Amino acid sequence: MRLSLVWFTLAPVVLLAVACAPGAEQRWDAFVAGFIESSFRANPPGAVVAGRHEFDGRLPDWSEAGLRERIASLHRLRAQAQSFDTTGLDAARRFEREYVVAVVEGELFWLERAEWPWRNPVYYGDALDPNVYLTRPYAPLPDRMRAYVRWARAVPDAVAHIRANLRTPLPRAYVDIGRIRFGGLVAYLEHDVPPIFAAVTDTALQGEFRVATAAAARALREVDAWLASERARGTDAFALGPELFHDMLQATERVDVPLARLEEIGRADMERNLHALEQACARYLPGRPVQACVDRATAHKPAGGPVVAARAQLDSLEQFVRARDLVAVPGTERAKVEESPPYQRWNFAYIDIAGPYERGMPSVYYVAPPDPAWTPAERDAYVPGVADLLFTSVHEVWPGHFLQFLHSNRSPRMFGRVFVGYAFAEGWAHYAEEMMWDAGLGDGDPETHIGQLLNALLRNARYLCAIGLHTQGMTVAQCERLFRERAFSSAAEARQQAARGTFDPAYLNYTLGKLMIMRLREDWTGSRGGRAAWKGFHDEFLSHGGPPIPLVRRAMLGPEADPPL
Repeated sequence: MRLSLVWFTLAPVVLLAVACAPGAEQRWDAFVAGFIESSFRANPPGAVVAGRHEFDGRLPDWSEAGLRERIASLHRLRAQAQSFDTTGLDAARRFEREYVVAVVEGELFWLERAEWPWRNPVYYGDALDPNVYLTRPYAPLPDRMRAYVRWARAVPDAVAHIRANLRTPLPRAYVDIGRIRFGGLVAYLEHDVPPIFAAVTDTALQGEFRVATAAAARALREVDAWLASERARGTDAFALGPELFHDMLQATERVDVPLARLEEIGRADMERNLHALEQACARYLPGRPVQACVDRATAHKPAGGPVVAARAQLDSLEQFVRARDLVAVPGTERAKVEESPPYQRWNFAYIDIAGPYERGMPSVYYVAPPDPAWTPAERDAYVPGVADLLFTSVHEVWPGHFLQFLHSNRSPRMFGRVFVGYAFAEGWAHYAEEMMWDAGLGDGDPETHIGQLLNALLRNARYLCAIGLHTQGMTVAQCERLFRERAFSSAAEARQQAARGTFDPAYLNYTLGKLMIMRLREDWTGSRGGRAAWKGFHDEFLSHGGPPIPLVRRAMLGPEADPPL
């Protein structure tokens, strides 16, 4: 799942509109509308993904001056939101004010405290993704080709800013992910993009396309070569450190828990899942070690490969969600399944969700094939077993990300449709895996349960590696070993996941979000019928859009609610 990180500037005309609007609620609504519009101007790719195609082809201002102005604008915006008189606001708008401040502070953390534009190539990756112009049929193909050409023309200047911003020496893991994101995009532009627009008969446009694509590919190839040259002097200095890691959770997710307690919570959940795996294996392969049990389950590969199998799984998962009446299914949209493009193959699966301003656009669940550079044994091990893939499909589509965004895209407040946070989205999708098993998916079949638990253990290992890598001096090799020995990952998957922990320190949010949702469900349904109230809980939880989960907890349980963990 790729989450859009957006930046904000507030133009004077917006401030004038806020000041002149009558009534507290109207003033607040004008403020939020201005907030959204100014954020789209600052982050055009986020606007395009949301479905605002007047921003097609534009990239952010990543110059040093542009980034510094972005930081200053965020400080101004936070002060304006915090000083807003809430006396005349209803409960929904008071909640939204907290939501706005949380989003701004999360962005400020990554820009100002973590200095991500200067430290981490991943900061730029999603904004340089042209996929929306290529695969989302929001306009006739010639119009999308023109948008792509504008994007390609903007790439060389953007890449020049990226190279100027990144401070060297970089951590080796950052060099490697930068090469995947930028270098992988070169081959995609040169080999995969031209056939998509081959049917366009406008010869002048085709000429513009060839020139712009060649220039974009050349710029990306140059930054890839520069990164390759930097690897020899790369470092292991990727850790945020304990203070920044704690502040990351507080600023981005409103979670304020001592790191020792945070680690204790994660280890307890891993032990819970390991115990459940032992019990499932005792039924599935009695008398044999757990590793043998896992090997047998993962050796049951999907016929026709994971893309074909994932397509077949979606229909049955949707039927299960509807038959068990687990959560409302708004709308008639369906997700497609496709193979991941080369530059996005740094994780096994993700979903590209149609934005809140789109109408009738498909969402696409992407599945990555094994890297052809790996050994045959590694490639075979990388393809998940049938049950493991089933819960990946649960996570990405039914009732995970895809269904969650069906709800958020219909939030009564536009802010909740546009800004969906990491722990909310990934926490819900990961929560959905265990919830579906508990609701009867697989009818108690131990192999199915093993698939659910392997997904849970993978996220447990992410949680503990994030803390270890960034606060305790854990090495990448030690993190790899944790994935292999405690999450039963293949060698290739363990390498991939350990590397991700260096440049994505917030990937503990899968388990963190899940645990916060599970506790909230227990507390909310306790006085509403327990299990019988699950659907009501799910619908109420998803109605809030995608704010930090502690804000939802207070909205659902009251301002005096206990902490989320």
